[in-house]
Amino acid sequence: MASELCANAVRHGRVPGRDFHVRLTAPLDDSGPIRIEVSDTRGERQPTLTTATPEAERGRGLFLVSQFAERWAVGPRPNGGPGKTVWAEIATKYGSSAPIVDVHGTADASRPACGDQRGGG
Repeated sequence: MASELCANAVRHGRVPGRDFHVRLTAPLDDSGPIRIEVSDTRGERQPTLTTATPEAERGRGLFLVSQFAERWAVGPRPNGGPGKTVWAEIATKYGSSAPIVDVHGTADASRPACGDQRGGG
């Protein structure tokens, strides 16, 4: 799911001179899901769930995300930045500590997840 959301950000959300941001969060206990967030700066291009034909070489990514994720949605970028964030959550249980890791590899268990966005695909 993370690679699909990142590929979509590169293919459809790219603005020259701007990067996209990936954030993965996991609970420190079994209290919640793993969350994948991918933010890009193209807010006007909203992802849509489509049904690809058997012959199509593209168009199945968000369908697969919708089937594997407990829930997923699109929302505004955190902190009022330009663009959008596409996120998906995967239910799991952890018995050991699992810190928040951002795209730069920094572990920070004290940061909350991006807004409490509810919804589904």
